[in-house]
Amino acid sequence: MTRRLMIAAPRSGSGKTIVTLGLLLAFRRHGVAVVGLKSGPDYIDPAFHAAACGAEGVNLDSWAMPPALLKALAAQASAGRFALCEASMGLFDGIRGPHGRSGASADVAALLGLPVLLVLDVSGQAQSAAAVVKGCAAYDARVRVVGVIVNRVGSERHRRLVSGAIEALGVPIVGALPRDDKIALPERHLGLVQAGETEALDARLDAIADFIEANVDCARVLELAGGADLRAGPMPAVALHPPGQRIALARDAAFSFIYPHLTRGWRTAGAEIVPFSPLADEAPAQDCDACWLPGGYPELHAGRIAAAARFIDGLRRFAETRPVHGECGGYMTLGQSLVDASGAAHKMAGLLSVETSFAKRRMTLGYQEARLAADCALGSKGATLRGHEFHYATIASPGDDEPFAFVTDAYGAPPAPAGSRRGRVTGSFFHVIAEA
Repeated sequence: MTRRLMIAAPRSGSGKTIVTLGLLLAFRRHGVAVVGLKSGPDYIDPAFHAAACGAEGVNLDSWAMPPALLKALAAQASAGRFALCEASMGLFDGIRGPHGRSGASADVAALLGLPVLLVLDVSGQAQSAAAVVKGCAAYDARVRVVGVIVNRVGSERHRRLVSGAIEALGVPIVGALPRDDKIALPERHLGLVQAGETEALDARLDAIADFIEANVDCARVLELAGGADLRAGPMPAVALHPPGQRIALARDAAFSFIYPHLTRGWRTAGAEIVPFSPLADEAPAQDCDACWLPGGYPELHAGRIAAAARFIDGLRRFAETRPVHGECGGYMTLGQSLVDASGAAHKMAGLLSVETSFAKRRMTLGYQEARLAADCALGSKGATLRGHEFHYATIASPGDDEPFAFVTDAYGAPPAPAGSRRGRVTGSFFHVIAEA
């Protein structure tokens, strides 16, 4: 039996990540084998989870992943560990879709039988916070709210007023966090600064865990966690067939947005992953049979990428005979040029004709379904993938390449050609999560 619990909130910005990180490290300090899971598409939080608990977790997405795959991934990641799953946005926030497939964290909690611990930002309110808890507890009969941590408490009097009202509902308060801006993690345009780039990360995590241990009854949290059999059944946890047998994977501060469940699944399917760093001017290994440039922050490193002659030349040689795919930032790198935030244009690999800009920004965010326009590294023509977009960069010139896929967003827009395809090279802003 695996102990498991979801850390959720009524809305974003309530403190879920701080609570999750603090609990992960607190339990690890006390000898509890623990792992962090993340509901929804998110590249950044899982790396912090891994740093806090010492184990790689997984993303779980009820819209993009078939239920059997989601359960298999959860079982694989949490085997023998206490699983803490951090929700995304508000607990019930998702899109219109079939029952249980809305992308909401509530769907994940219901499918896996995760009890829910609510993190509630009570700044600017007192007893009214109880109405929010009551609403969350009653809104969806599939979801069981087992406790509350109140956050940004202003005073002892404030704590008593809030806690008394919530506990009168029969819902226990297991923690009360005072306002403390010193434990905040640094942010930038796509969310938190990546774990690997966060200065003094271990010290920051220790401070967060100290804060949580001082203000949360961690033993009570462990008691509230339910036990369930998360055995996956016969389905292997492979979300996307590997693009090759030996995959050259760009991996550094500019190219880090690839979901661990994809690379884990590729290895499960027998593929080998050979990482290389464009920022260190490394080329993809020439004995690989596919190259993957994930998303990340090429817009912050455009000058270094443009000057990385060995990387650019090696990538071009690779593309002459083998497939290359770029997602989001990788797509931008495969194009003709990238304009950075200052307005300076940097020459990119030139394998696709698209030109992109970070000087002209527009946030693009949401679930998408992509139908491949032709055979490529991601599958056969007509194959359908589910994933998402999240970027601020824009297309300055689309170029004249064929489309990579025909994309339908999950919000009702008609299918539209997206991305670029030229020879063996493909790319788009679409981040794949799983085969549909």
